[in-house]
Amino acid sequence: MECSKTQGCHDDVSEDDRLLQDRMSHIRHKIVVLSGKGGVGKSTVAVNIAVGLMMSGKKVGLLDVDIHGPSVPTMLGLEKERAQGADGELIPVIWENMKVMSLGFLLENQDHAVIWRGPMKMGVIKQFLKDVAWGDLDFLVVDSPPGTGDEPLSVCQLLGTVDGAVIVTTPQKVAAIDVRKSITFCRQLNVPVMGVVENMSGFACPKCGEVTQILPAGGGKHIAKDMDVPFLGAIPMDPKIAAACDSGMVFIQHLASVPTAKIMRDIIQPIIALDQQNHSIENIETSKKDMNMKIAIPLADGKLAMHFGHCEQFALVDADPVSKKILNCTNIKAPPHEPGLLPAWLAQQGATVIIAGGMGQRAQGLFTEQKIQVVVGAPAEPPETLVANYLNGSLQTGTNACDH
Repeated sequence: MECSKTQGCHDDVSEDDRLLQDRMSHIRHKIVVLSGKGGVGKSTVAVNIAVGLMMSGKKVGLLDVDIHGPSVPTMLGLEKERAQGADGELIPVIWENMKVMSLGFLLENQDHAVIWRGPMKMGVIKQFLKDVAWGDLDFLVVDSPPGTGDEPLSVCQLLGTVDGAVIVTTPQKVAAIDVRKSITFCRQLNVPVMGVVENMSGFACPKCGEVTQILPAGGGKHIAKDMDVPFLGAIPMDPKIAAACDSGMVFIQHLASVPTAKIMRDIIQPIIALDQQNHSIENIETSKKDMNMKIAIPLADGKLAMHFGHCEQFALVDADPVSKKILNCTNIKAPPHEPGLLPAWLAQQGATVIIAGGMGQRAQGLFTEQKIQVVVGAPAEPPETLVANYLNGSLQTGTNACDH
């Protein structure tokens, strides 16, 4: 039936959909964390991404819609918290400066199983997006159920515009092959794939930090390359991380000095870049030059010089942290050795990172003042090898060769 001009015309958008759209319009960036199957550490990655974003000064919400396995409350030490309602809204639980919502906050007993059919699960997902008082957020990180079924589909459709998906896998073939399905799922829904994270990639010795491969290595990286999506990083199994998760401590915050925390910080850099550039992931390519890093490495005989202050040359390596590719490498003659000269000189060359074998505390402080990140304890390897390992999170650092 046609409506007359005098009657006015109503579109097909329901009141619920209007409320959902209004709620989502206050969230600048939406990130979905997916996995092809369960048990790969998806929730661990989602929690650390959200907390890492919070630590960088962003307004963050974390939504756990893994209905049958809501583990976010345990990982944040919030098992005893319960969601409250006010004025027709669900009030998220506040963890430090982050807003959190999970089905776990609605269960009377954490041991209760959620035995729901599809329509009920879809209704809860919509309620979490529509009725939770998220307010204004820079990022909403969604820990989605595993697989490519109804729940992940509903999440992506209800969110509206999704800025990117992070896909988590483990290195062995049986898990990595499911990454293909997740990537195809995203492409069919026009969800940009920010990249693949390979979790449980080797075992990190709690004493020396050396990573031993106990599963076939590189499955996630190989699939990412084959499917032409970024590989964000490989996270090793670390007993300290397992203990932190079980005790409600987030390792990127409470174990910030361990190598795995640095790997996670590197993983979230492309996500932070979404907000820094104030556009969606499709537009990152147009501003890559602003995001590129220039890594300085002191050289002696073509390899890293263990004492940077007495090196013959510096290698200046331009690299793209998103694609993790080396763009250019130039060797320049080092200036005369003078106390305090090198940090300012390298800053003039545009350096943003210096990888060194050894460096005293005073020198490290001078580099920090120049906003140059310092990495010490690196081995005497060619600059291209060091930068490639740094970009993919596998650079092994040992003792600082200089302690003065």
